[in-house]
Amino acid sequence: MMQNLPTPAQPLKIGTRGSPLALWQAHEVRRSLMVAFDLPEEAFEICVIKVTGDQILDKALKDIGGKGLFTREIEEALLDGGIDIAVHSMKDMPTIQPAGLILDCYLPREDVRDAFVSPGVARLADLPQGAVVGSSSLRRRAQLRLKRPDLQLVEFRGNVQTRMKKLQDGVAVATFLAMAGLNRLGMAHMARSAIETDEMLPAVAQGAIGVERRLDDANTAALLAAIHDTPTGLRLSAERAMLARLDGSCETPIAGLATLEGDTLHLRGEILRPDGSDAISGSRTGPATDAAALGIDLAEELLSKAPADFFSWR
Repeated sequence: MMQNLPTPAQPLKIGTRGSPLALWQAHEVRRSLMVAFDLPEEAFEICVIKVTGDQILDKALKDIGGKGLFTREIEEALLDGGIDIAVHSMKDMPTIQPAGLILDCYLPREDVRDAFVSPGVARLADLPQGAVVGSSSLRRRAQLRLKRPDLQLVEFRGNVQTRMKKLQDGVAVATFLAMAGLNRLGMAHMARSAIETDEMLPAVAQGAIGVERRLDDANTAALLAAIHDTPTGLRLSAERAMLARLDGSCETPIAGLATLEGDTLHLRGEILRPDGSDAISGSRTGPATDAAALGIDLAEELLSKAPADFFSWR
């Protein structure tokens, strides 16, 4: 049960990465809590924490440690009591939280689709033969190799602004971003087109914002319960259960998307060879209350169809 609301004298400390998109997400969590409890902005403090993944931009994620690169330092601050909650892009989150932390609050999910971004090409299908395309996502790279083995793929890391500058500098003729991030930053016009999920299945939890807290902090739990979006939680329960069973990391190309129709959940999943030479997909439909079980069941099917060396680079 909640005992105390945050005040300007004792503000709730919100931990976040420092990119424009990460700050937007932290501000949105603050705004949601302000509205839910009629609190002033001064009752919250945004704490920017530098994470390894934002500091090493010249190497692929798989070479420097995977998803935890965007969360480790923030979670350490949460465990140490330096912050009260942590705001994350859920597609960056490992499926297992450190002991003592829990993720059980999600804001309403944004557009889940990938955005095709290019100064001179309108659609993915219009890319000329042999075009240079930039992406740091193993999932997107594998999906592209499967569809268009002729393309030349180059590493493309950094925040939205950094990637747009690389395009302007001619490092590549096109790249991909999440529509959710562009929408949130008021940059939807930068997308030449949104790629439908039937053409390119998105990353697990793409478009979702999660709020992490200490497991034993009942007061903060009650605060966050007021802004939790249940449909998003159900969808992510299925997707992340599938990802966890697949042992998903930044080294494995995995895509997944759950949708809700009333009380029925539909889940699609896809695993790909990193070189794009093969893909295995499947789906499950069932009661939304069985979301996690549906995710695990679909993962089992995908694994049963995959050879032992499926995720190998060799």
